[in-house]
Formats: sequence, structure tokens, C-alpha cells
Amino acid sequence: MNNNAIEIYQNEDGALQLNVAIEQESVWLSQKQLITLFGRDKSVISRHINNVFKDGELDKNSVVAKFATTAEDGKVYQVEHYNLDVIISVGYRVKSNQGVKFRQWATKTLKQHLLQGYTLNQQRLTENANELEKALLLVKRAAALPFNAEFGAGLVDIVASYTQTFLWLQQYDEGLLDSPQGEIGGNLTPLSDAKQAISQLKQNLMAKGEATKLFANERDDGLAAIWGALDQTVFGEPAYPSIESKAAHLLYFVVKNHPFSDGNKRTGAFLLVDFLNRNNRLFNENYQPVINDTGLAAITLLVAESKPTEKDTIIRLIENLLSQNK
Repeated sequence: MNNNAIEIYQNEDGALQLNVAIEQESVWLSQKQLITLFGRDKSVISRHINNVFKDGELDKNSVVAKFATTAEDGKVYQVEHYNLDVIISVGYRVKSNQGVKFRQWATKTLKQHLLQGYTLNQQRLTENANELEKALLLVKRAAALPFNAEFGAGLVDIVASYTQTFLWLQQYDEGLLDSPQGEIGGNLTPLSDAKQAISQLKQNLMAKGEATKLFANERDDGLAAIWGALDQTVFGEPAYPSIESKAAHLLYFVVKNHPFSDGNKRTGAFLLVDFLNRNNRLFNENYQPVINDTGLAAITLLVAESKPTEKDTIIRLIENLLSQNK
């Protein structure tokens, strides 16, 4: 990537200064800069970076990018840089106080860039949002005509009912979508109980002829790795502090990390419903499901078809969807 914005980070006494790249709503540092930031040698930083990906904590394709960098010899090279997610993970592993200060600086810096983007794009966002609402209303009216199939009409009705969700998606593209405050907490089903429930699901589907023996066969300790990632802390605080955040990442990790040889989408949707039910969030205050069968299938397929670079978009979309309908 080229033409990225640069901000200068320095510590309190000014002894440490780093040219920090700003791109894709994140900050980016090279391995050399991580070594400088955390005061560890190259082998330590390399080991921790490799473990972040080996443990399935982060998807390498979405958190690593190459930036054009001018070396000491004056030549320009494409050098791998790591985004804030990796920086935080490595900082946690090396237990660096400097990592805490860098995270605070990065959050403040990114917020400033976000506000600048808001000023530039607010008018265009409003115009596009109005057009989107009109288009969805038109589609909904068309679906009500007699010649439309029942499922087609129902699916379009779901799309129209989630107008706000699509507006959130557009706002994210404009750099305006934030994760909702959400409900703090969220308890995972004990891993052994989750595996037993999946086994029962498999038996039920096989009895109906809707699954084979390959369904939900765990690869290595894939599910345990996801459970560990969801329960991790960053600098002493939960990495996924809200029910909405944990639910969204649970679905995403199961569908995208492929912990099973087959049936990852169905198992992911099943575990999402189980998690929401365990935390009393499967139904809203009017005893209506926060997401119906069609909506669940649609959001699961959306996750499956998404690109790694779209992870933040998908996660925040699911978070806002669950928060809006609670």
C-alpha cells in the first residue's frame, strides 16, 4: 500500500519516536518498529507474532499489509506492517507498559482521523442514506405483489426491516460506524457442554438425512482455540467485553476459522443461538427472537462470503443488529 498518512508517536521523555502509518482505520508498525516499541530482540517479537497467527487469534490476511518503505540505503522496499490488533496482542504477550501507552495514543489518533472524515463526508452520507431507504421501500412494495414467491417476499421483507442495519454498513464504509456500547458480560457455554450439544445436533441432522458422519468433526483443537480467543484479556481487560461483541466474534470465528471438517456454518449459527439463549438475549423484551431463522441464515452466509479485509464491517454489523433488537 502507498500514500498512507503518517503520524509521529513519541514517549513521555521523547527518547522513543516512531513514524506510524495510518491506513484502513488502523495504525501500522513494521517488525523493526515493534522491536523498538517493546524493547525486545527480533527473535522474541518474531516468535510472538508467529504465535498470534498459529493460535488462530488473528487472521494474517486481514492484519498484515505491505507498505513502501525507504531503507537506509535510499532504496524503496515493500515491508510487512502489522495493524493495531497485532500490536496489542504482541504487547500483551511481552507484558509491556509501553504497549498500554501506545494503545491509548493510537485510539486517540484514530478518533481524530475519524472525526475529520465525518466532516468531509457527512453530506454525501446523508444523500446516499436517503436513496438507500427509498430503494428498500420500493423493493418491499414489489415483494407484496401477488406473483412473488412466499420465500422471496419474506426474504425481501427481512432486508427492508433491517434498513437501519444497511445504513450502519454504509456508515462504516464512510468511517462513521462504531461498535455499540452493548451489554457488558456474556458467558460462554463450558467447552465440554458445547461439544456435547454439537454431538446431539449432529445425531439429529443425521437422523433426518441432513448431515453425514463428517459433519462437525473437530480438526485438532479448533473449537478450544476459539473458546480461548473469546475469553482472552488485553492489558487486563476482556478483549470482547460485551455480549454483542462476543456473539459476533463467536459466529465469525467458527465460520471463518473452519474448526470442523464440515458444517462450520450450521455449527456456527447453532453456537450463536446457544450463546444468546444462555445469556438471556435470544428474545427481546417483547418475547420476539432477536434474529429469526431467515435472518440467521442470511447473516451466517454473509460472514462466510466476506473477505478477510471486511472482518470489522461484518463484526460491527452483527453487533449493531443484536444491540438494536434487544
